[in-house]
Amino acid sequence: MKAAQIKKYSKEIKVSVNEISIPDPHDDEVLIKVMAAAVNPLEILQLTGSVRLIQDYKMPLTLGNECSGIVEKVGNNVKDFRPGDRVYARLPIKKIGAFAEYVAVDHKALAKMPSGYDFVTAAAIPLAGLTAYQGLVEELEVEPGKSLLITGASGSFGQIAVPIAKSMGLHVIVTGNSRSREKLIKLGADRYIDYKEENYWEVLTDMDYVIDTLGANEFTHELSVLKRGGRLLSLRTAPNKMFAKRNGFPWLKRVLFTLAGSKFDSAARKQGKEYRFLFVRSNGEQLERVTAIVEKYNIRPDIDSRIFSLSQVNEALMLIANGKLNGKVIIRME
Repeated sequence: MKAAQIKKYSKEIKVSVNEISIPDPHDDEVLIKVMAAAVNPLEILQLTGSVRLIQDYKMPLTLGNECSGIVEKVGNNVKDFRPGDRVYARLPIKKIGAFAEYVAVDHKALAKMPSGYDFVTAAAIPLAGLTAYQGLVEELEVEPGKSLLITGASGSFGQIAVPIAKSMGLHVIVTGNSRSREKLIKLGADRYIDYKEENYWEVLTDMDYVIDTLGANEFTHELSVLKRGGRLLSLRTAPNKMFAKRNGFPWLKRVLFTLAGSKFDSAARKQGKEYRFLFVRSNGEQLERVTAIVEKYNIRPDIDSRIFSLSQVNEALMLIANGKLNGKVIIRME
């Protein structure tokens, strides 16, 4: 089979499409014939080695974190899936590899695709859907009736996070570009702030929760709109002590992550607030819950019109790194 691989970490986007053996699934795994795989900024971080402290990979590494496909074969212990099932997943962090014609995945990472969805659309859902679910439920521990701000919500994450947050009874405010206003309001956003027209930190106050998708430069502004006791969850700024503890990292990594997040933790504590960081995990049970919300609200994230083949993987990654996107970037298997 063909697979898009790197032999070493590099700042240069230079991925090779190699011929490798089709994996044989272990007892707890499912062999999936990949039909479509989404391309994310996470792949750039992985191929450059930027997330080595969280997960350092053996080489050669087949890239790709989320995909949709058809079950080809199941391991001896797998009872919940059978050949022919249409499935999708955010692959386990320690064993990625969606940019390939086949991938063997732990069955606990899988869920059946939303009913009536094509493979391309389905491939765009797991990573963002699980990020939203884990962020809201595990990190923010949201309660109905409270307020949530999502900064930089114009992209695929916002398109999934907004309806999931609304399904949990939250009052949702988002920031983004003018192009995405109508779609996110239709998806349930209670207020949309065009970042070119007004500064959210000048018009908002006393928010219960904030989800940051923009990074460290926005931290001070995001913290300022939180009420005392509020929580700020970042998907980009820096891992911290709580992140290391909740993920069970060994002692040395705990020290390093504690240092990396110390200034953000300290700034939040001084204001009686809390800082959290999330690196999304695979979880088939949670993805089933996301699927139910996706089906109920007919959530269909925008897909960039430029659909790529596996042989065009470098072009797809370059588009993620440098281009202006019109939606999620997808590799469709031939």
